Amino acid sequence: MKQSINIAISIFSFLISYGIAYLTGSEIVKNAVLLAYIIHWIAYIPAYIFQTEKFYDLTGSITYLSVVWFAFLSSFQSISLNFGNLILALLISVWTIRLGLFLFMRIHKAGEDKRFRSIKPSASQFFMAFTVSGLWVTLCSMCALVAISSSEGIVMNPITYAGIILFIIGFGIEIMADNQKTVFRSNEANKNKFIRSGLWSKSRHPNYFGEVLLWFAIALISLSSLEGLQLITLISPLFTYVLLVYVSGVRMLEDMNDKKWGNDQDYINYKKNTPMLFLKL
Repeated sequence: MKQSINIAISIFSFLISYGIAYLTGSEIVKNAVLLAYIIHWIAYIPAYIFQTEKFYDLTGSITYLSVVWFAFLSSFQSISLNFGNLILALLISVWTIRLGLFLFMRIHKAGEDKRFRSIKPSASQFFMAFTVSGLWVTLCSMCALVAISSSEGIVMNPITYAGIILFIIGFGIEIMADNQKTVFRSNEANKNKFIRSGLWSKSRHPNYFGEVLLWFAIALISLSSLEGLQLITLISPLFTYVLLVYVSGVRMLEDMNDKKWGNDQDYINYKKNTPMLFLKL
């Protein structure tokens, strides 16, 4: 029964991405979506054989780079070099390389990702995890892929510039939050303690706030190049928010933290007085 559900979720995930890509009317975007899933499905094979999740996040990063630059290079079929296209491709590339290497080094140091302990032994469930990762990549990047491959490419206007500035802010918040937590954990005196300094005094998950903000910025950068049904791809930041808050990320970390420090009065006060995601001013 569980195997059938896992397979059904995998098929549904692919159909969502490809269905939205189909509605955009762009062959480039449809091919980019296929490329994303093919990369994830190929990566799944050795991951399952060797029972390792160490390259799971790295696979997502490789896929982001592949689909974005595929769209960028394919756009030359209809337009010459578009400066806005290059900027957007570079912004997404810098983000994905930084995050991919950060997550890979973190899991390499930790030895495992605890989320996958019960997932890896099941072929269908592990396959579903890789397929859902393909959904994450394609839905998050869809508006950018459509904008880059549009007839005029990225249109540079005040909205676009505002998006670029917001991206830089969101990216900076994510990097700063990750670095603060890394430094905190590297101090032996903080072992078995929770971080509540720096940006973590303003939000319980400032790194995820930065990520939601930067994907909202990418949607803003893409906005002026979209038309008609292509506007549906602007669900990207909403999807990112739902995924990080209600599926993985925040929800899972909150559960683990509650189990670990749920009886700690300092943690109870911290949780009561600190926003879950958005920064407290």
